[in-house]
Amino acid sequence: MPGKILGALVAAIGGLTFVLVNAGGLPDPWPWLLQGLSVLVFIWTLLRLRQPGALPSGQRPDARSWRTYMVSVGLMLLAFPLGARLLNMYDFAELVVLWIVLVVGLHFFPFAQAFGTPVFRNVAASLVAAALVGMGLALLGVAWGPAAGAVAAGFALLGYSGGLGQRAAQPA
Repeated sequence: MPGKILGALVAAIGGLTFVLVNAGGLPDPWPWLLQGLSVLVFIWTLLRLRQPGALPSGQRPDARSWRTYMVSVGLMLLAFPLGARLLNMYDFAELVVLWIVLVVGLHFFPFAQAFGTPVFRNVAASLVAAALVGMGLALLGVAWGPAAGAVAAGFALLGYSGGLGQRAAQPA
């Protein structure tokens, strides 16, 4: 399986998980509607990824790009528990899911440069925006703010993993 397809599959699974786990925090009837829609979008993504050339063709990353990738992922994995711990210590446990969304989003910014793939900038910006809007809503007292931010992030991941905003590889 090519790396770009594997990456898209990981993003799709992550997106589906964000929606299925967090939609329950939204007022009725949104949980079941959004969960059902996320399953349909996930199936669409899987079908799309099976099509030849579904995602843009890219160049094989060089060693420097792989180092950037490894450092970015390593920092993301380190940031998850550290931020979660701080948020829990200061009684902001409801923001932990949005911390995860924010960190996942930020970890995509270096990818855009390292892999020469601008879509990673769009993914990053979408996730960061979803996290910040959700945090803002939560801090304003909107109880479903964290769920809304996480669900929005999930749909962003699902859409981009299916090729949203990307040009498919052109046949030779």
